[in-house]
Amino acid sequence: MQHVLRAGAIAAVLVMAVPAGVLASEALPGVSLQTLLELAQASNPEYASMRFEAQAAAERVTPAGALPDPRLRTEWMDITKMGEQNPTLLPANVGSTKYTLMQDLPWFGKRDLKRDIAHFEAEGSQGKALGTWLELAAKVKTLQAQRYYLRGNKELTQEILDLMARLEQVAQSRYAGGLAAQQDVIRAQVEQTNMRNELVMIESESLQVDARLNALLARPATAALAAPESLRPLPAQTLLDAAKLEERVRNRNPQLFVEEARIQAAQKSRDLTYKNRYPDFTLGISPTQTQTTVKEWGLMLEINIPLQQSSRRAMEREAEAMLSAARARKEAAANQVLAELAQNLAAIEAARRTELLASSSLLPQADLTFNSAMASYENGKLDFATLLDAQRQIRQAKQSRIKAQFEGQMRLAEIEKLLGEDL
Repeated sequence: MQHVLRAGAIAAVLVMAVPAGVLASEALPGVSLQTLLELAQASNPEYASMRFEAQAAAERVTPAGALPDPRLRTEWMDITKMGEQNPTLLPANVGSTKYTLMQDLPWFGKRDLKRDIAHFEAEGSQGKALGTWLELAAKVKTLQAQRYYLRGNKELTQEILDLMARLEQVAQSRYAGGLAAQQDVIRAQVEQTNMRNELVMIESESLQVDARLNALLARPATAALAAPESLRPLPAQTLLDAAKLEERVRNRNPQLFVEEARIQAAQKSRDLTYKNRYPDFTLGISPTQTQTTVKEWGLMLEINIPLQQSSRRAMEREAEAMLSAARARKEAAANQVLAELAQNLAAIEAARRTELLASSSLLPQADLTFNSAMASYENGKLDFATLLDAQRQIRQAKQSRIKAQFEGQMRLAEIEKLLGEDL
């Protein structure tokens, strides 16, 4: 028991030693993308509505292929017994009572076709639900990447603001020594004001992005979110092979899946329309009660006569046209989806190359240029405007790198939405 108490005391001390900000950040969503996706999947009302609609469509399959309910008819014959009594409905007191139990029977195969139509419509609803989820996941992925981009841009802007404060000190020192004009100090202060304005804009945009993300997570718009830690690595080049991805898109894209389900449903609807050339049946059995006993039994067969051939031919032509339209829609959807895939593959490759150039070439060159300009300015060999230009080159290089990272993440989310799965 003492060991347990000692262990509990140590645990309490450790918890108290952890900063409150760390515990709060761990409790808030937003650190990892996976947590946000799980929360969106569990909480988003639009996705929930699509899931329930798919569930409702699946429940229509069984009744679609079921027989209609039987019908019971009761006929009272000679309720006055040739005028010898007052009218009555008691079976034992009338001349006879005829009971007819009837069951409608569609032509052979019609029930199976109706069940198949409902089945493919249910599959289409499931595909729509999956498409809704993939659209939602892509939005969450994009907003998380944007949050990371804004965080990096804010840190970069703050870094430049600190740098401009140091440049202002250098300019003031040179101005105090009569080695530089007062204009250099003023320009450094103007640049700092511009950086502060940019921080305000970034903060406002960050709040707007957080509000949009909270809306997808079914949380209050102003609910706090933890800062994102990192971005997902972009897939290797081997995973972005255009031919292989096109094949995966054709097999797994939810929009194409929905269109294929519509084609299958249209085919079954066409077959059912041709089946309507044949009659449906109604079978019945009729016991007749006289007083308290049943003395007569009858059988009944009823069929509908499909004489309206012109209307049936029109319905058949309609079914054929609907099938052709479904096939055309799928072809158009496939062309659109494959075009979007090609665009996103080209964009993600451009983002990858831009990030590589910014990190390996542009940024080192800008650093060298700025360090050289800083030394030259301190020695009086360079004006302040050239030093500011060198500082802007560093900022542009870093902004280009983080913007390329955001672009790559956004394109990756779009590709995964088209694929119907993560890469």
